[in-house]
Amino acid sequence: MAAFIIEGGHALRGEIVPQGAKNEALQVLCATLLTSDPVRIQNVPDISDVNNQISLLRDMGVKVTQNAPGDYTFQADSVDTAYVESDEFLERCSKSRGSILFIGPMVARFGRAAVAKPGGDKIGRRRLDTHFLGIHKLGATFHHDTERGVFHIHAPRLEGTYMLLDEASVTGTANIIMAAVLAKGVTTIYNAACEPYIQQLCHLLNAMGACISGIASNLLTIQGVDSLHGAEHRILPDMIEVGSFIGMAAMVGDGVRIKQVGYGQLGIIPYTFRRLGITVQHEGDDIYIPRHDHYEIDSFIDGSFMTFSDAPWPGLTPDLLSVLLVVSTQAKGSVLIHQKMFESRLFFVDKLIDMGAQIILCDPHRAVVVGHDKELPLRAARMTSPDIRAGIALLIAAMSAQGTSRIENVGQIDRGYQDIEARLNALGAKIRRE
Repeated sequence: MAAFIIEGGHALRGEIVPQGAKNEALQVLCATLLTSDPVRIQNVPDISDVNNQISLLRDMGVKVTQNAPGDYTFQADSVDTAYVESDEFLERCSKSRGSILFIGPMVARFGRAAVAKPGGDKIGRRRLDTHFLGIHKLGATFHHDTERGVFHIHAPRLEGTYMLLDEASVTGTANIIMAAVLAKGVTTIYNAACEPYIQQLCHLLNAMGACISGIASNLLTIQGVDSLHGAEHRILPDMIEVGSFIGMAAMVGDGVRIKQVGYGQLGIIPYTFRRLGITVQHEGDDIYIPRHDHYEIDSFIDGSFMTFSDAPWPGLTPDLLSVLLVVSTQAKGSVLIHQKMFESRLFFVDKLIDMGAQIILCDPHRAVVVGHDKELPLRAARMTSPDIRAGIALLIAAMSAQGTSRIENVGQIDRGYQDIEARLNALGAKIRRE
């Protein structure tokens, strides 16, 4: 199992370019299953979660051609539907959260799909009801093979309908959209997720011949078509990586420019870091973070101290709360971090407490951080990364700490961050993979 050895106290300076968006990549790669024509996807991040998805597609019979780094063409003209229901394939899918996104396109184009309960981050319960209920509303039937732990989905022909989703699930919305584009008639999805990832998926599908309106809203209307064709698509910069770099630059930076961030798609992220007292300079499509010897947490108008909580888009993404929490440990002031969606995502704070952070874990969803104002640096420690986002937060903590830290299980970080140690070392960090 790989580990990072981090020598803390080295300032970051220079320029860095964010990778393509992981969450968007997992969706648009699955959309290539909806046509037998070639689909070209550019700015694909070279990370383990996405590479596993590409490997699964290849083993399903999809022809995968790498045109250049991050540039792939996919052609699903000979998908092996029998292999997709094999124990071998389903066992592999059970280790990847992104595999759930095969359901929509497989049912839409081939009339059947099978999926094992997917893996991914250990951040609490992540239910699949929205996926199944939405596709069931389109006319699919489900059978749960309890002995194999597999869900079988069948639908000779999907029929468009109206549905009100019980939650604005991003992957659930993506699955339903991919199923509905080939359904007969009109599908209306209310309370749909509207994150930039979903918007990008809809733009790709429309380029392939789909008819989706209401993009960027929570009310989507989809006129089903008989077939889709090939198209080209470029994945957005990863907003979570951009936010992670903002946090790093504020905590351990000496002037860092984040290039080509897709600023118009970052939503509330820059504003949220500004409320932490961080100077976020928007220059063209770049963000520049100057050196911060101090940064002070803002308060609400009535004087109460700041609260950051996650919410569906355009609210704050839950994937950045771990970064905001660790950056707050060196701010001036106090902040409440409220993680509403997942009940285990804040359990990594005990490691920060061991490093000297002043954090009160109120319950599985809430933590109060009392900032040190950079007067009490964190101490080096030995840690284990429990998930992608906690892993990057621990890495930021270790980079700011006095002494040499060790983070085990960095394969979790590799799932979401491309070649992260080399890119940060180029800015002045001292990180060694062991």
